[in-house]
Amino acid sequence: MIRVLVVEDDQRTAEAHGQYVGMVEGFELAGIAHTAGQAARALRDAHAAREEVHLLLLDMHLPDRHGLVLCRELRAAGLVVDVIAVTAARELEVVRGAVAVGVVQYLIKPFVFSVFAEKLGAYRTYFEQMRSPVSALSQREVDTAFAALRTSNATGLPKGLSEETLDAVTALLTGRPGGLSASEVADELHLARVTARRYLEYLADHGVARRAPRYGARGRPELEYSRL
Repeated sequence: MIRVLVVEDDQRTAEAHGQYVGMVEGFELAGIAHTAGQAARALRDAHAAREEVHLLLLDMHLPDRHGLVLCRELRAAGLVVDVIAVTAARELEVVRGAVAVGVVQYLIKPFVFSVFAEKLGAYRTYFEQMRSPVSALSQREVDTAFAALRTSNATGLPKGLSEETLDAVTALLTGRPGGLSASEVADELHLARVTARRYLEYLADHGVARRAPRYGARGRPELEYSRL
């Protein structure tokens, strides 16, 4: 099993990412850290206990220091671990810095589970090839291993759904912990109600949102959607 440490300052997001890890075959959650300091301590403790952590799912904007600073500190301390950046940071200098410190994948928030699973699946292929029992890899084997990390950013959305609108709906739900109906999402984002419902149902079907009946008005209860 590939053991994963989630490093994310927002508690709800961290728990959601931890649940996602458990939903991908071949991965298990080693723990959750909300600061860079907690992450470093968790890795040192795991190393001392000989319980290897293979992968960090690392947010860049942590309360105590930047994720790239943490990456440099870990390498300086001899704590070797692969990193997938899971962050809303899109600035060019951050992306360049991530490449420079050896981040193997870059996953931009918000995202749906299918994209998350694709990234981890690609990493699993890379991980298995890098754990080969042979002492040296051929050029072809090295090329194949690195090619596994070059996944597309396509969400595989059904026809009629766009990634931009999906991101907008996901962000809206994230900012409304009390939940929203399809009508409310449609009003906020200037969509047709049936269109808003399609996006909300997609998010619910892919484990990003939960659906529940909203009671109180006469007639049939209206469905309400909220972020997991």
